[in-house]
Amino acid sequence: MSKLPNCPKCNSEYTYEDGSLFVCPECAHEWSLESGNENSEDQRIIKDANGNILNDGDTVTVIKDLKVKGSSSVLKIGTKVKNIRLVDGDHDIDCKIDGFGAMKLKSEFVKKG
Repeated sequence: MSKLPNCPKCNSEYTYEDGSLFVCPECAHEWSLESGNENSEDQRIIKDANGNILNDGDTVTVIKDLKVKGSSSVLKIGTKVKNIRLVDGDHDIDCKIDGFGAMKLKSEFVKKG
């Protein structure tokens, strides 16, 4: 059995492999071995509802009808959102939607594609 590296964030020894990533079950930090030495602690991995990793500039599709706060309109299921920008915070996707304007979305309500 090969020795897996300790978590770079909390130094836990209980890390495990998930595909090409290493995951810490204690602090939920994820990192890859290649980028382990290149400030990967500053970079947050954001995933969609299906577990696909999202990047700046991706196109995503809304998977649930979403009420728009401060408005009586609804963002319908299947709405395509192009050229997303990932940001820190509870709503981790910043985007511009045709007919709605600038908006912030949660990654758990979109899928890549």
